[in-house]
Amino acid sequence: MLYTNELEATIDFYVNGLGFTCGEYNEDWGWAALHLGDCEIMLAKPNEHTSFHKPTFTGSFYIKTDSVEVLWERFKDKVNICYGLETFDWGMREFAVYDNNGYVIQFGQQV
Repeated sequence: MLYTNELEATIDFYVNGLGFTCGEYNEDWGWAALHLGDCEIMLAKPNEHTSFHKPTFTGSFYIKTDSVEVLWERFKDKVNICYGLETFDWGMREFAVYDNNGYVIQFGQQV
């Protein structure tokens, strides 16, 4: 679950920038579920139980794929890149992007 004050803009980023589909959206709840293959990301506007001013998540979200190069070509000119496509010593070929809230989303494929 990713919290955002900009729910509609975040849905737009994931759908139009990264190719997710919006499977469910409930404006009254301030909630949506987005899908890309087997990956699901839920988005929510913070509520009275959530202290939220801006994203403070200190990690990244890692999405494994069998087509990292295809995704790189699809995304590289549409989104803010954290780091480009690279093969790392730990046996993963990956890249990372920032979403519109500043969350880091990594895409990786085992080599």
